[in-house]
Amino acid sequence: MDVLTPEQRRKCMSRIRGSDTKPEIALRTHLWEMGLRYRLRYELPGRPDLVFVKQRVAVFVDGCFWHGCPDHATIPSTNRRFWEQKIGKNLARDDKINKELDSMGWLVIRIWEHEIKHNIDAATSKIMCVIDGESR
Repeated sequence: MDVLTPEQRRKCMSRIRGSDTKPEIALRTHLWEMGLRYRLRYELPGRPDLVFVKQRVAVFVDGCFWHGCPDHATIPSTNRRFWEQKIGKNLARDDKINKELDSMGWLVIRIWEHEIKHNIDAATSKIMCVIDGESR
């Protein structure tokens, strides 16, 4: 059973950011400092967090909880069925978006939030390798 009232829960949930999260801002800052230029809020399916238009690369920063990270995702014990369905739908949507962008000729890179927190250099290196490979 939830310890918060429905109004309190609604307020808590409404404060969860969908964009400009700390891991996303950290990645953007690191890429910018390395000289990579990107677009934000570019009109593509799934609203990628970063877009490299010339190279046709869309980058998504996925939260471990919301996108079912195999290393860190845990399902809450309360309302377990709801959360299993919710995260399952998120995974299905991610897969659909990947396929849709791929069919449009875009390359999709998905970075886990824990990759940015624990080793931002490796995360940016992953993106730079793709960008450098695509620009040749």
